[in-house]
Amino acid sequence: MATTPWRIAMASSIGSSHIASDQPCQDSHFHIDLADSSGRPVTVLVASDGAGSASLADVGSKLACQTFAKLVATYLESGGAVEKIRRPLVARWIAGVVYRLAMRAKADGFECQDYACTLLAAIVGAEATAFIQVGDGAMVVSREAADVWNYVFWPQHGEFANTTNFITSDNVFEALDFELSAEPVEEIAIFTDGLENLVLNQADRAVHAPFFDSIFQSVRRSTAAGHDAALSRDLEKYLATARIAERTSDDKTLILASRRRTADAGGPSPGETSP
Repeated sequence: MATTPWRIAMASSIGSSHIASDQPCQDSHFHIDLADSSGRPVTVLVASDGAGSASLADVGSKLACQTFAKLVATYLESGGAVEKIRRPLVARWIAGVVYRLAMRAKADGFECQDYACTLLAAIVGAEATAFIQVGDGAMVVSREAADVWNYVFWPQHGEFANTTNFITSDNVFEALDFELSAEPVEEIAIFTDGLENLVLNQADRAVHAPFFDSIFQSVRRSTAAGHDAALSRDLEKYLATARIAERTSDDKTLILASRRRTADAGGPSPGETSP
């Protein structure tokens, strides 16, 4: 696998409602560093939120993240490049994830819907970034040296409260959001819907920039190439703090990836950040 300039912290944390009902955390995340056929580094970041109504959502979200990343790896190993990714290819990857869930369901004696989950992914190459989303949660990016934050897709919510699309939904290919961006991306945050109301301003559809301005400082200071395990542990502890639990009882996943070089970056660690 290729080395990468990205520094990454990522964590999933069980929500208080799942603790109270003796359920597992249904969120998952995954990261892998790869290279395309020209040897250029590619970083794949994936998060998934299992459907609360699905009995094996925790298994589904983990399997979805890993399967999607493996499909991207196979594409790159066979000569693919990020800048050549198009929607039909992504749709085939989603179909591959659904097929993997269906095979797991058949082997275990369950239905595919028992593994229902969302999917958020960023495939970051040297010259382009592909963003993929099915369901709620969101991805936030900074494309310039200044701290200017924009969401990629607004979270997908259904007609009724607490409803969204899942990769096992009949309308998954219509619901699929895809964007291929040729603009340089310096920082990416991926989060599931447990954090939506803390970091997005729902009324005016805007990003709560102070949160990301603050929490990314520790990632910028990281000297680890790729995944920073120590910083990820700090992030997991932060997501489990009482001040977060007071504002959301849902499972939470947050992936923070930065390749911004700020040697003098100050600011708090994730455990000191307030949304």
